[in-house]
Amino acid sequence: MKRIGIIALFCGVCAVASAQNTPAESYPFRDSNLPVEVRVKDLISRLTLQEKVEMMKHESKAVPRLGIPAYNWWNEALHGVARTQEKVTSFPQAIGMAATFDTEALQKMGDITSTEGRALFNEALKEGKDFRQYYGLTYWTPNINIFRDPRWGRGQETYGEDPYLTAKMGAAIVRGLEGDDPFYLKAVACAKHYAVHSGPESTRHVYDARPSYFDLWDTYLPAFRELITKAHVHGVMCAYNRYNGAPCCGSDPLMVDILRNQWQFNGYVTSDCWAVTDFANHHRTHANNTEAVSDALLAGTDLECGNLYQLLYEGVQKGLVTEREINVSLTRLFTILFKIGMFDPQDKVPYSSIGREVLECDAHKQHALKMARESMVLLKNNKNILPLNPSKIKRIALIGPNADDGMTLLGNYFGMPSEVITPYKSLQKRFGNKVKIDYFKGTDVVTPLKDGPSFAQIASQAGKADVIIFVGGINSHYEGEEGDANQVFDGFYRGDRTSIKLPSVQTELLKVLKRTGKPLILVNMSGSVMSFEWESQNLDAILQAWYGGQAGGDAIMDVIFGDYNPGGRMPLSTYMSDKDLPPFEDYTMYNRTYRYFKGDVRYPFGFGLSYTTFAYSDLTFKSAVQTGQNVEVSFKVKNTGKKDGDEVAQLYITHPQDMNNRIPLCSL
Repeated sequence: MKRIGIIALFCGVCAVASAQNTPAESYPFRDSNLPVEVRVKDLISRLTLQEKVEMMKHESKAVPRLGIPAYNWWNEALHGVARTQEKVTSFPQAIGMAATFDTEALQKMGDITSTEGRALFNEALKEGKDFRQYYGLTYWTPNINIFRDPRWGRGQETYGEDPYLTAKMGAAIVRGLEGDDPFYLKAVACAKHYAVHSGPESTRHVYDARPSYFDLWDTYLPAFRELITKAHVHGVMCAYNRYNGAPCCGSDPLMVDILRNQWQFNGYVTSDCWAVTDFANHHRTHANNTEAVSDALLAGTDLECGNLYQLLYEGVQKGLVTEREINVSLTRLFTILFKIGMFDPQDKVPYSSIGREVLECDAHKQHALKMARESMVLLKNNKNILPLNPSKIKRIALIGPNADDGMTLLGNYFGMPSEVITPYKSLQKRFGNKVKIDYFKGTDVVTPLKDGPSFAQIASQAGKADVIIFVGGINSHYEGEEGDANQVFDGFYRGDRTSIKLPSVQTELLKVLKRTGKPLILVNMSGSVMSFEWESQNLDAILQAWYGGQAGGDAIMDVIFGDYNPGGRMPLSTYMSDKDLPPFEDYTMYNRTYRYFKGDVRYPFGFGLSYTTFAYSDLTFKSAVQTGQNVEVSFKVKNTGKKDGDEVAQLYITHPQDMNNRIPLCSL
């Protein structure tokens, strides 16, 4: 053993010495005419063990002697390029885009996002500098966890509670981000968080998810299977939590058996950030960090977001892992970097000519508005009060904590556009001086304002208006990822919600405004549902607006004044009250989501009103469905109203032995 070790060390020294005397440009891995497998193998052969392990962290270190720049794998693109210092196009939050049920629009949004990301990447590449965080092309999106409980703060990042909708929307953004070139990837998508991960935020580093085998395959894995086996996503992120006792990033059943063996995934896997640190420090499943990183690698976690993988060097010395096993992960990582064109002449890369001019171009802004419009879900429209007739409106009372808060519209994991159109700005732009607008913030999200008019004073002014538009809800300071949304208030706890009611201070103000007798419209911004126990019975109209991105304010006012007929549909069930919710920590799907909930709901999954009516006819299908066989279903949809409008046609199937398990077969 000692003799072999000495020989290996001597050869390593020789390799370094040889490398220093050979121009890096002449190495085979630089030859873009060679197969990528040959190039990757050549590159790995020229690295020392120490260099290898330092390149398996999200802050991959440079190797100057080989001309390899540093590369930061960590980048975000949840609803547009995120967190960059550049001005970029910001689309509606993911849950809002889910409400569109529009896979084509979402795929185009992904394409736009990777176009803007390519512009930033190309600029960095031309500068010849190391790639700093948020300038690479490895995007850690989409989040395809199931929004199984409306209290989960990060549910806003998902595509809702249904595995089918989540799978189809997730696959669409993957295809948009990664492009259609036969070799080069426009950008790299990453399906996260694998798996069985959807809150609570406060215990995500310690909880052990133990779903039934049925729930695992029926609810928690279908979207991942779709993205891996059909959309061919190139990245997967393993989750913080444990699954059946083992940390997800070290779980052989999840990572080896299902992901690599059954689904034949050959892309790269990254840990969630500092998830490997949890093995020994929080999950207590490993005696020390060296054992933790070794197990993570053996399970197939190729990249660590964190700063422990340098301990793999020690793992090799102790015989916990081998350098050959390290090379397997490095092969996956370098294959990704070759596929984004990092080591090739730019005239060979089809996306290398994309420049800064694409950032926030008019076409991208128009698509942001289109998706914001399509995301709007009309929940209530008493006596068809909407749309408002602008010719009959002389004075509007605009009230509420989100009426002029641009940051609320951006949700979380956002990029910063040059301008965010709030509802207040949209009204000003729409009417100018033609309509008097009385604007009052009225209250903060969960607490009264320290200064400003009283509720009675606001109501007194609002009573002079023709209509009252209240823009309320919550924001990403209260619901979101632990650490980002770390508020502890009545109804909220460290990123999650403890109640699905509209914050009580807003309901109190609405009750005062109701007494004016004027038409009262609620626009609700949130990444989750509100039970609307009082609001649904007493307000004239309710519009669920999510977090609409840079054009959210215009989309809201386009719906309210009839320039756009709302066609959004709920990607979540709206429960009647907090009493309907099972324990948050319980990962069984019993009595959760529209597929298994046995009670009455306020607004069902797929619900949404329109300003027009649609008629369905001529439904044809086979009465018996055989497992494994395709079934053709056809029908006609006709707009029978007086306005143009969008209709999301939804088809559900139910197994005759389980009438409560409603499975969506398709939506158009």
